[in-house]
Amino acid sequence: MFRVRRSNERGYADHGWLKSFHTFSFAAYQNTAHIQFRALRVMNEDRVAPGQGFGTHPHEDMEIVTYVLEGALEHRDSMGNGAILRPGEFQRMSAGTGITHSEFNPSPTESVHLYQIWLRPESKGITPSYEQKCFPPEQRDNQWQVVAASDAANGALKIHQDAQIFLANLDTGVSLTHEISSGRHLWLQVLRGSVVAHDHSLSAGDGLAVTKETALTITATDAAEVMLFDLA
Repeated sequence: MFRVRRSNERGYADHGWLKSFHTFSFAAYQNTAHIQFRALRVMNEDRVAPGQGFGTHPHEDMEIVTYVLEGALEHRDSMGNGAILRPGEFQRMSAGTGITHSEFNPSPTESVHLYQIWLRPESKGITPSYEQKCFPPEQRDNQWQVVAASDAANGALKIHQDAQIFLANLDTGVSLTHEISSGRHLWLQVLRGSVVAHDHSLSAGDGLAVTKETALTITATDAAEVMLFDLA
């Protein structure tokens, strides 16, 4: 079964310095038909104005993954971590028993375009932790590259949930298949470009929930970047 979540149907918030699209219910946007998908709780596409950002604020018991498409994002947290996240880099923060952090666009002239993703952890009260990594871009050209997984296999970031996150860059006309094990579910998020997935045409910002299927095949109708979640 396939269910499309269109980009233009998402929630939207314009705070001036922040423009944010919400795939699932978030903050003031509440939609009982789109609260979460399996453990995937938040899928926000954000654009942060130059010199602006999210002030220090708390989180607990959530796996937070950030991926920058354009610009740069400066991270600081109560664990003492401080780093700048650049295009193609992933950040994983396990809030666990509780952390505070801030995310800031350090550029005086360029906005930052990013995805902020939350997954519910498999258990509460874990020790907070942080990872950031740049994965070789050539290893996701027309193939799946695992960037986060519960077992941290093949150098992936570790997430405390029975899930895997993949990234792929597809040339126009290229097809890619992901086999689905019994009892597993997929969420496909189109970051850039456009693809066709089982007769569904998807463009940047669109999402696709996949349940009770044995495989997902996508074909790029334009050069595309996609993110795939394999969930329990």
